[in-house]
Amino acid sequence: MKMDTTSAVPVVLETLRNACCQNADILKPAEKQLQSWETQPGFYTILSEIFCNHSIDTNVRWLAVLYCKNGVDRYWRRNAPNAIAEEEKDSLKVRLLSNFNEPVPQIATQLAVLIAKIARYDCPRNWSQLLPTLFEAVRHPEDLLQQRALLVLHHVTKTIASKRLASDRKLFEDLTKEIFGFISSLWISNLENFQQLAFKHDSNMLNALDKSILTCKILRKQIAFGFKEPGENEEVVHFLNQIFTRLKEMLDCRRTMWGHHQILEKCEKMITLLSKILLDLLEMHPVTFVRLIQPTLQFTTTYNFSHTEKELVFERFTVNCFNLIKGILLNDMYRPTQNSTEYNIPVLVNHKDIVEPIRSEAHRIKMEFFTFDTLSEICRRLVSEYFLFSNDDLNTWDTDPEEFCQEEGGDSYKYSLRPSTECLFLTLFKEFRTSLSPVLLDIVRSLQGPCDPEDLMTILRKDAVYNAVGLAAFDLFDDISFDEWFTTHLMQELQNKHVKIIRRRVIWLCGQWVGVKMSASLRPTLYQVIIPLLDKEEDLVVRLEAAGTLKTDILQKIVPVDDFEFSTEQFLPYLETSFTLLFELLKEVHECDTKMQVLHVISFVIERVGSQIRPYTSSLMQYLPALWQESADHNMLKCAILTTLIHLVQHLYLKCLVKLGTENLRICLKVIEAYIYFCPHDFMQQFSQELVTSLGSLMTDIRTEGLVLILRVIELVFKTFPTEGPKVFQPLLPKLFNSLLDEEEHPVVLTMYVTLFARILLQNQDYMWTFLNRISTDLNKDSKSLLGKVIDTFVDKIDNMAQPEKRKLVALAVTSLLSVNVSTVMDKFAAIINICVEVLHDVTRIPVDEDTVLQMDIHLLRKDPVHTIPLKDFLISQLSACQQLHGQVTFNRLMEQVDTEITQQLHEFATSF
Repeated sequence: MKMDTTSAVPVVLETLRNACCQNADILKPAEKQLQSWETQPGFYTILSEIFCNHSIDTNVRWLAVLYCKNGVDRYWRRNAPNAIAEEEKDSLKVRLLSNFNEPVPQIATQLAVLIAKIARYDCPRNWSQLLPTLFEAVRHPEDLLQQRALLVLHHVTKTIASKRLASDRKLFEDLTKEIFGFISSLWISNLENFQQLAFKHDSNMLNALDKSILTCKILRKQIAFGFKEPGENEEVVHFLNQIFTRLKEMLDCRRTMWGHHQILEKCEKMITLLSKILLDLLEMHPVTFVRLIQPTLQFTTTYNFSHTEKELVFERFTVNCFNLIKGILLNDMYRPTQNSTEYNIPVLVNHKDIVEPIRSEAHRIKMEFFTFDTLSEICRRLVSEYFLFSNDDLNTWDTDPEEFCQEEGGDSYKYSLRPSTECLFLTLFKEFRTSLSPVLLDIVRSLQGPCDPEDLMTILRKDAVYNAVGLAAFDLFDDISFDEWFTTHLMQELQNKHVKIIRRRVIWLCGQWVGVKMSASLRPTLYQVIIPLLDKEEDLVVRLEAAGTLKTDILQKIVPVDDFEFSTEQFLPYLETSFTLLFELLKEVHECDTKMQVLHVISFVIERVGSQIRPYTSSLMQYLPALWQESADHNMLKCAILTTLIHLVQHLYLKCLVKLGTENLRICLKVIEAYIYFCPHDFMQQFSQELVTSLGSLMTDIRTEGLVLILRVIELVFKTFPTEGPKVFQPLLPKLFNSLLDEEEHPVVLTMYVTLFARILLQNQDYMWTFLNRISTDLNKDSKSLLGKVIDTFVDKIDNMAQPEKRKLVALAVTSLLSVNVSTVMDKFAAIINICVEVLHDVTRIPVDEDTVLQMDIHLLRKDPVHTIPLKDFLISQLSACQQLHGQVTFNRLMEQVDTEITQQLHEFATSF
């Protein structure tokens, strides 16, 4: 029933007021009532009437917009359950387009997002009025109306630009062509108006800057996504030609705005936006960006690597500048063809005759800019200025060492200064190693020798230089003898307990070089210097860094170079001490992320030393359950705990318990099944032989229930590894085969034997023939007669199998024989058809799909023939193959052996659907 607007508005309004209440007794019923109205026709019309009424309380109107926005997410699509009626949608659209005079900025933003969400679904086909109305509104002379229209246009632009279908891209390109020139001129006029007002510190400057920022956001999306090649549009070229001038003006203006915090913040937003436009253009339109390579490099280096201009910049701007330099250096379009991996340019210009001059020109510009003097200056300033710890860094070290040690990864280089600085340094060093190696080595030589604990600046400079040497370890391979440096200088610096900054950096530096160029003979020495740094009396940051270096060293086992590979034997003398200190560190730290880092180190230690860790783990095993309780809201820490437990169980308990055959067998086998589900290749590669031996020894004297559990594990291996599984369990197969043919075997166990050999027959028939030939010699019987006994057993025992998927497995297995030219199969033809028809009735009545075997891993289901091969189709295909193999006459004779009623049922199945 549709909500009556006249009578319902006061009720909804009062409910919204209650939902804004701080009293939970009033708030909760109101929220529940609003939720119940979400699917009522007319509810969103009422909400729009409320949020468009400027006399109503701001909080209530804001909440009304939120509920309307959530309703669009859930019920706007035509095929959505409880979809909003088209009549109500049209009413809401009309009201939204007449409300560009919202006085409250927060509500105006929510309204703009709401309109953009609707536009994503309906623009332009089902909302043709939106864009013309917006274009008219942004040209309106009234200030508030224009500002709100620009806000809506920004969000609509962002939404439509994100759509990737060809029709949507064409729509956005047409939209961009229509208004880009106007938006660009509006940006310039507002920006210049702001600059004039800012010169006088006029209070109206904020409004002009706000509109300038909105237009710039629109232009950013239009340049990135509204042109196939922006450089071919004169208005875009005109805009791009102004960017560096406008950036300089805004940086100068920002300097005069100290004390005007809001203006200062918005100046930085405008500067950041302009730098983002350059980053987008470099990434998505590198051909257009070629003309901007030189001015970009000149501008970014001037403002970030000179004393005169550096004071004008701020962190986010510097980050974007560094990413621009890095992007130019790494862009594949700006390399000669022989060094290129792909053409990262639009289709319109990827003809070789056009591409090559562009590549050559870009490469020439780049190389002409990066002279030795320029590279040397950038390198020195990166290391001597940007690599230095700030006062904030040092304060964090002292007050919150765990926060200091948090690792920044992923895309942090896009937003954070230190990662972006290190990325730029590495990029420069890799591109210009020949030029920069001597520069860096010269800086290193200038800072050799012990540090005065009172000389903080020298300490920070040495820390920065060592950071650079660690980052560039692979590129400095031929230039530094790390063994000599370690023994003659670095070890001595580790002894100076009064300079914790250097001690921390040196042990980190060892971790960077250990897999690059450190002799195996020095590993024990490395452990000797790591262990004191793990002691609880040591600075916590140093302890955590030492733990990280130990993990890096242990990881070298995976490096395929013998000189750098971790040696368990070398580490064993230090195992007890290091493990004890790591455990103490784990208990001492508080942050979940830090505990996770230490747990990873402990896990690697356990994994590498195996069962030799047993004497030292009891305390850890007692501590992990409590840690699990503490990590209730931290899933990554839970994963680290599970990883540690997996390594402990693998090396300490699981195999031993299986061999003992204790009452814990069921749990042990379930754990083994979990390993096979979740890390099958790693587990089987490492433990397959132990698994076969352990399970084989258990099968000699065990109750029926335990035997079934063991056979299920074997079946899971066969499911997961159809080719390798039977070969791995070859030592057990003769015994299993004899049990298959044993009439006195327990029915449940016999069913499992049937399942195992049906899988081999279906999924690895070549191996089945090899096995039958081999065992026939041992049993002194013909392999064909053994195959006949297998088929007879399948026929006799299929009625004992209650699970539809197992019955289907047997049917598929015997059906697979129909295309084989073996006399035994011809003799058993009628029996095979009988099984198949019987099972066809089962699977037609109870489909065998993913829902019938909920305990199986979903990925395993997707490759299991039982769940992927339709029995009817497979049977028809195999009968066709049988007919071609033997000829029509023989095939007719075979079909005559089948009971008439079965033949009729088979015909009905074949002609159905």
